[in-house]
Amino acid sequence: MPGIDECLLEAMRLPGARGAALVDWTSGLALGTVGEAPGGDHETTAAEAAELARMAAEHGAFAAHGDDRPPVEDVIVSNHDSYHLLRFVDTTFDSSVFLHLWLGREEGNLALARIRLGEMATRLVLG
Repeated sequence: MPGIDECLLEAMRLPGARGAALVDWTSGLALGTVGEAPGGDHETTAAEAAELARMAAEHGAFAAHGDDRPPVEDVIVSNHDSYHLLRFVDTTFDSSVFLHLWLGREEGNLALARIRLGEMATRLVLG
């Protein structure tokens, strides 16, 4: 079972990966980062991505009903040259973390990245 660093390095092996981070969406802090950050600053990117994650996770319109898992599995944001994939991690504590993968649009495969990030999130060991 991989820890944070191993998980982020695995994410960077995905085609088109530019950068990855594990972020606490309640505080906006990056718990680990690797690669590039959009705009050049991992902490700013983590805080901004946390706002988006918090909005999706805390609004009932986006939540699945009837179980104790995080309310949202992932959030995908696309722009003209890249994708941002936020994958929520189910944890034994409050499930307030997510993996953020930044993919180049030309080289990246969004479907593959979504599947692999989901697999990584289930294997990630925090603690």
